[in-house]
Amino acid sequence: MTPRKTTDAPKDGDFASSLEQQPEAAPPAATPERDPPGEEAQPREQTLQDVLADGEEPTEDFLEKFRALQEAPELSDEEMERQALEAGGDDGDPRTPE
Repeated sequence: MTPRKTTDAPKDGDFASSLEQQPEAAPPAATPERDPPGEEAQPREQTLQDVLADGEEPTEDFLEKFRALQEAPELSDEEMERQALEAGGDDGDPRTPE
């Protein structure tokens, strides 16, 4: 295999000055998200990521669901296995359960 020659490579590995000389690309135009006509925007469900990592104040709905999960009985190993085998996973293939 012969090495490819390129004329675009910066001389002596000077990538910084090569990037500075290139014209800047315009950022993509922002398109506002719009709801389909006749539909009102539905508030999205707050996640654990929102509360813990992003520092959002937990909503009453979030706290209610969190408490319900904390108070729910633990699943047996057999039930967890059954649910895993029934779930097809991201690819939907039951032969490769999650």
